[in-house]
Amino acid sequence: MVNAIIRHATVHDAASITLLVNELLEEVMRETNVPSFDVNVEQMHSQVMQYIENEQYVVFLAILEDQEEPLGVLSVCECCALYAGGTFGVIPECYVRPKFRAQGIGSLLVAAVKSYGKAKNWKRLELTTPPLPRFQRTLRFYEKAGFEISGGRKLKVSV
Repeated sequence: MVNAIIRHATVHDAASITLLVNELLEEVMRETNVPSFDVNVEQMHSQVMQYIENEQYVVFLAILEDQEEPLGVLSVCECCALYAGGTFGVIPECYVRPKFRAQGIGSLLVAAVKSYGKAKNWKRLELTTPPLPRFQRTLRFYEKAGFEISGGRKLKVSV
């Protein structure tokens, strides 16, 4: 078990956040063999800084307790919807580096965002898993953390 701490990220963590999210996107594309994302690391870094500064994007970072090595990341954005009964959080990215998986880091990240959401009086948290069945293990992780399948599929269209 790794001795990790979870902390609320700041703009000073933009490089670590960018690195981890880029690793997440590359893993999804590699495992699915589908170029789903057009990754521009410099643009991503700039966006992370802007989103955190504007409080559009809250990020929790998992790091080794005795150093600043990033182990994992979870981001959340606030939304509202009538079907949800009010405001809620959407988790766009959640990632733990492969060599640190199954050591409780993902659970610590989810616990941090649940606590944050409760403090914000959110009704729920929502997320979309990477493509199934390839990421079935990811789905099992989220179900173990208390998430339930709510139906549908994630769709997108450019505007």
